[in-house]
Amino acid sequence: LAICGADTVIGAVRGALRRDVFDEKLLMSIAAIGAMIIGEYTEAVAVMLFFRVGESFEHRAVRRSRASIRRLMDICPDEACLIGESGEQIVDAEDVEVGSRIVVRSGERVPIDCLVLSGTADVDASALTGESIPVSVSEGDELSSGCVIISGLLECRTVREAGESAASRILELVEVANENKSREERFITKFSRYYTPIVVIAALLLATVPSLLGLTEWSDSVYRALIFLVISCPCALVISVPMAFFGGIGGAASRGILFKGGNVFSALSRAYTVAFDKTGTVTSGEFSVSSVSPIGISEQELLYLAASAEYGSNHPISKCIRASSPTSCVPTSSREIAGEGMIAEIDGATVGVGNLRLMSRLNVSTDNVNCTDGAIYVSRASQLVGTLYVSDKIKDEARDSISALGRVGVKRIAIISGDRRDNVLRVGESLGIDELYFELTPEKKYECLEALISTSRGSTVYVGDGINDAPSLARADIGISMGTIGQDSAIEASDLVIMTDKLTKIPEAIRIARKTLLIAKQNIVFALGVKGIMLIAGAFGFANMWLAVFADVGVAVLAILNSMRALRYSERKDY
Repeated sequence: LAICGADTVIGAVRGALRRDVFDEKLLMSIAAIGAMIIGEYTEAVAVMLFFRVGESFEHRAVRRSRASIRRLMDICPDEACLIGESGEQIVDAEDVEVGSRIVVRSGERVPIDCLVLSGTADVDASALTGESIPVSVSEGDELSSGCVIISGLLECRTVREAGESAASRILELVEVANENKSREERFITKFSRYYTPIVVIAALLLATVPSLLGLTEWSDSVYRALIFLVISCPCALVISVPMAFFGGIGGAASRGILFKGGNVFSALSRAYTVAFDKTGTVTSGEFSVSSVSPIGISEQELLYLAASAEYGSNHPISKCIRASSPTSCVPTSSREIAGEGMIAEIDGATVGVGNLRLMSRLNVSTDNVNCTDGAIYVSRASQLVGTLYVSDKIKDEARDSISALGRVGVKRIAIISGDRRDNVLRVGESLGIDELYFELTPEKKYECLEALISTSRGSTVYVGDGINDAPSLARADIGISMGTIGQDSAIEASDLVIMTDKLTKIPEAIRIARKTLLIAKQNIVFALGVKGIMLIAGAFGFANMWLAVFADVGVAVLAILNSMRALRYSERKDY
């Protein structure tokens, strides 16, 4: 008993000195010492022995639950290879200033968010995003801290301080997440505060009242009270329920989904309405020419004129027009007019590419053309020769993700966008979404979301990616920011951060939330159910100390093992 129980008794004494009197160590100590006093030496040892076995299972489970978090801790290198006036030198990442040049070689982690100045490399970003497929980067690409260079050498310029880099933000989010308790965790904490004193008082009454009334022998009453104490130990609940949420947060983080607390799981599991921002969320933000309407010339010639005229512009739309044509030329001269378009001399003729204001400037008639918002007009020698339509590309996985949301129980899907009507209608029609709201300012988005929340039968989720989405992200029951780990406003306002732009992570997050909640509730029902039955049996003398030990340690071990399932996620099962 001394070998098995010394640490437990010492821990109980320390708890009493800290005024944390009614914990499981005190209950176990009273039960073991009491059993020894009445001569039940074997059972006294059994109480302490199996309690220590249960503790060892608990510690092992906690270590495994923390493993994914520790892996995250490893993504943040402490040192960087800085290029200075005297050459390369290894310095603390915290000492590297914004705008400094650093070198990252094959096999190393990127220490600070940076922009590639020279070199090409294959990069593994799985620690940040959960995506295992390497990506290629070259000059002009941005790199987040924590990425691993698989092959190649890069010279980069830092764009943030180490403490503000992507990896640091992830670690901060995960640390804060474990402090934000769920409703179930708060219930267990409050329950234990009242439960333990009540069972101690009940055990005292059970030890004294029956013997005083002459119903049982004194030793028999004390024995029943000791059994009652062992059974009543709340460690199965106190340990396993928080562990389920800790495992859910860690397991999701390893898949590139960052829950900002256990309190997010419950609301997300009840998702009924999901509202999406369009640009950068449902669409990729990359522009492409969606339709071409030539007038009096061929389609190839129209694209050739437009691409050549846009040769000198760095505007995103200009780039996509150039990419749409297999051929182009360098114009003799070109001029960009802000808010209107480009004017260029091509093959001896004046070519204009832009909106209606530019056509009016060039005295080009558009009377015979159906003028619509978003059209780009192309003229040559004051004659209209065609129109182009440019739109941002819908993400490849968008349709599958919308279908997956329906399969996990989301009944209402909407798009709330500030973009033009035609673009939103095109995206909605392509994805099969009927509830569409367009041309909205951030304030109007907020009001629109308010209306959706008021008519939703469950939780309302808003998915956005930028600063203008921050008010709506904060107002929704659950705000999800997409791939915006570098944007303060989106992170602060959202409840959940998707480390990639993958929409498939949203239904996955809902499944993880439901699985984690299911495990926590299973533990609560199982532990309370078994203990309730055993407490009644112990009070009436139908349970011995061995059965009491199983009701405590056995239930705790089974609940802990069940909680560890939260670390794993299977796409084959919907929760």
